[in-house]
Amino acid sequence: MNNRLESLLAQIKELEKELVLEAQKKEEQFCYQIHEKKVRFTEEAKVRHKELKLSVHRYLFDSDFFILITVPVIWMCLIPMLLADLVGCIYQFICFPIYGIPKVNRSNYISFDRHKLSYLNFIEKMNCEYCAYVNGILAYCTEIAARTEQYWCPIKHAGCAKCAHSRYKNFVDYGDAEQYRQKIAEIRRDFKDVEAPESV
Repeated sequence: MNNRLESLLAQIKELEKELVLEAQKKEEQFCYQIHEKKVRFTEEAKVRHKELKLSVHRYLFDSDFFILITVPVIWMCLIPMLLADLVGCIYQFICFPIYGIPKVNRSNYISFDRHKLSYLNFIEKMNCEYCAYVNGILAYCTEIAARTEQYWCPIKHAGCAKCAHSRYKNFVDYGDAEQYRQKIAEIRRDFKDVEAPESV
């Protein structure tokens, strides 16, 4: 792999770790602790959250009419997301063992925790959990696709910075026919970094 690209990808990994550490600092700042994936706010924080809660009536009254009429369009997207979820699960269940690819842990990509925020009303909670589901499924399916791409076509694109995903670092450079032919079998088996349980 190109040394500069390898260095940039390593920097991205380090920044992701820093992002996790910064998120952990927010626990103290906003008076909560996470224990066994459960969030617990201090009593003082709970009282303040209830004071800041907007009633459903006020929430709807303050909303722009044109925003409200887009709600069915937003929620209509749930249908393809449910289908993507189902297809992704079936696809990797059938194909990944045959290809020798470790399965993607779905629970690492979907987190339903915003409904526990007492400063959100019912509609806000539903919207937040819907967004968590949709973005989680997209990330889950992206990882399934990335692992599949590593097996079937591990070649970088000629000029697409946004195309890089979690498996891209293993791909050979665009146009490097010799490396592709020499390393394709090795790359197809190179999932050592995900064979251990994925960490959050």
